Amino acid sequence: MAGTSVGSGKTPSVWKAWLLRFLVVVGPGVIVLTGDNDVGGFQTYTNAGASYGFNLMWLMLILIPVTYFCQEMVIRLGCATGQGHAAMIFKRFGPFWGWFSFGDLVIVNFATTVTEFIGVAAGLAYFGIPPWASVILSMTFLYAIVSTGAYKRWENVALVLVGLNFFLIPLVLVVRPNFGQAVLSYAQFHLPHGLTADIVFLMIALVGTTIAPWQIFFQQSAIADKGIRIKDIPLARVDLIVGNVIVQVGAFALIVLGAQLYFFHQSGPLSDPAQVAGALRDYMHGYGWGALYAIALVNAGIIAAVAITLSSSWAFGEVANVSASLNRQLRDAPLFYLSYGLCIGLAGVVTLIPAAPLQLITISVQVLAGIILPATIVFLNLLLNDRELLGPNLVNRPWQNVTNWSIIGLLFALSAILVVQTIAPDLFPKGL
Repeated sequence: MAGTSVGSGKTPSVWKAWLLRFLVVVGPGVIVLTGDNDVGGFQTYTNAGASYGFNLMWLMLILIPVTYFCQEMVIRLGCATGQGHAAMIFKRFGPFWGWFSFGDLVIVNFATTVTEFIGVAAGLAYFGIPPWASVILSMTFLYAIVSTGAYKRWENVALVLVGLNFFLIPLVLVVRPNFGQAVLSYAQFHLPHGLTADIVFLMIALVGTTIAPWQIFFQQSAIADKGIRIKDIPLARVDLIVGNVIVQVGAFALIVLGAQLYFFHQSGPLSDPAQVAGALRDYMHGYGWGALYAIALVNAGIIAAVAITLSSSWAFGEVANVSASLNRQLRDAPLFYLSYGLCIGLAGVVTLIPAAPLQLITISVQVLAGIILPATIVFLNLLLNDRELLGPNLVNRPWQNVTNWSIIGLLFALSAILVVQTIAPDLFPKGL
């Protein structure tokens, strides 16, 4: 038939209409998963590569479906209810569990936001900008992009920032790693030093930085604020898949950079992400290569800081039953914007504390997120089995429940192993 794409069964106009609709829906999934590759992610992935080479790539492969299944549930819940995650917990499980979940979220989010500011300051220090100036610039920019009174304007800025993550790709190409070995490592389960407390600690950190409690709260609130509804679920899933690809590309790049710079080129210890910029500059004998990494680091911290803090502010508005929307002006939602400003301001102040231990703070925050995550997913899974809330078409299918409860069990097991191995470090034999 004339005008029909060969083998597709759809005319170009149909594909154009689909693309235009997708461009309307795209945003929450891409932003929430790109926010995964934050300063803590830069630290954790680089540390994994520097400490164990490509040997933990298999864990990243496992985390691809874990991330998708968790966030896909958020899509269905957010589109069906038009409300944020904190509001749903508060309404379906009562005030105690609502405030309990909100309290956990705020504590982890604040600590994580501090690490984002530390990373931004470290990245800007590469260009000679002092920490106090970095904090002021960051706070000003972070507040400016959310206070326009339009969700779409904020989202457009965030999507532009997402594109800067791809600065990592030329950096991986220029250090010339063994791509074949790196790709094969996805299918090779190997713990080079056995099941030790250090490797379990790092594994939980990798889980915590790939999917964290704030993502669940952020994405559902973003879906509600943007107005994405049930008819948009298929396109929202595509949005999520695109975000998953971006986060995995970033994770791969950072693990490879850590391994290549530390092991193969002996650049010295990589105790924090800022050192990677210096290592790239020295190895490539060019200031620009380190600058690319520093820009990517700063960008990662900015994206994560705004998304994480928004998840707290949205949740606050939901549990306190006050107006909380990026489509509102400051005068219409004062407590929402005040809570956002306070979180940003306090995190910035803490960042200026001298000699803040970036490596310990960032890794510990990811582990704390990984420990709290199972409880968050339990609430999510229970909500997705509520037929009264979602109806028969959107509730979890039996296979989804089996998958989700298996994920929850795995996360609880990793957390328990970390506790036991920390108390009894010789419990597990070497070479497992």
